[in-house]
Amino acid sequence: MLFGQVANFKTNSNLPISKFAIALNSRLKKTIVIKQAQEVDEEFHARFSCKKKTYEYRIDNTPYGSAIFRNLACHIPQKLDVTRMQQAVKYFIGEHDFKAFKASGTSSKSSIRTIYHAEVMEEEGNIKIRLTGNGFLYNMVRIISGTLVDVGLHKIAPTDIPNIIEQKDRTKAGKTMPAHGLYLMSVEYNEGD
Repeated sequence: MLFGQVANFKTNSNLPISKFAIALNSRLKKTIVIKQAQEVDEEFHARFSCKKKTYEYRIDNTPYGSAIFRNLACHIPQKLDVTRMQQAVKYFIGEHDFKAFKASGTSSKSSIRTIYHAEVMEEEGNIKIRLTGNGFLYNMVRIISGTLVDVGLHKIAPTDIPNIIEQKDRTKAGKTMPAHGLYLMSVEYNEGD
C-alpha cells in the first residue's frame, strides 16, 4: 500500500495546478487518490531525485488475526519476541552491502544502501517495522522483515544480523514476507524539489 508515492509528468495543460488533483481523481479508479499536485523543476524525477524513503511492514501478531485487516497486515499467530526484534533491527542502521536482503534476479548495479533509521514498534499485538533509507533493493524491506520475524521466533539471534549482512548470502536471511503488509509511508526530496 502506498501512502507516500510520488509521480511526475510533463503536460501542456492550461489547468491551474490547484485543480490537478481534483481533475485526476475524477478519472482514476477509486483505489487511487491524488492528494496533492505541484509544479517542479524540469530536471526533477520522482524516482531518481529521491533522497530518503520510509517503508513500514505491518504484522498482526494476535492469535486469530482480523477479518477486517486480513489484507492490510501479515498475520503471524505465533507470539513474536518484540524485544529481540528491537535489538536486532539496530544492526541494519548504517551503510551496508545488502546483497543478502535482495530478491534474486534484481538488476540493481550495486546492493550498497544506507539505512538512516530502523525501529520495531508494538501496540496491542500490532507490530510495525519501520525503515528509512536512501534507497531499497527489490523486496529488501520484506526480506529484512522476514529476518526480524525469525529473530522474534528465536530462529536467529539478534547478534547474528551483522554476520548475515557481512556474508552477503541470501540463504542466511529470513524469508520474503507477503506484500500485503508493506507500506510506502513517505518519500523525501531536497529542499526546493
